[in-house]
Amino acid sequence: MKSAGADNKRNETYQFWQQDNHPIALTDYNIMMSKLNYLHQNPVIANIVRNMEDYYYSSAIDYNGGKGLVPISHLF
Repeated sequence: MKSAGADNKRNETYQFWQQDNHPIALTDYNIMMSKLNYLHQNPVIANIVRNMEDYYYSSAIDYNGGKGLVPISHLF
């Protein structure tokens, strides 16, 4: 983090978050579902689990009829 911060003149010392990200407004159902699916698929793509609902720390469990660690409010 210190070396990343040193390379960027906008930082004082450290950089934790990637700068120059491109935020996307969740303005409609399709965009929300696309981003939610992206988040749920990350553990699968990283070969941590085979199925997104198998990742213990994911709300994918809740969206597939199970009960996750933390109560959630469904987007739909």
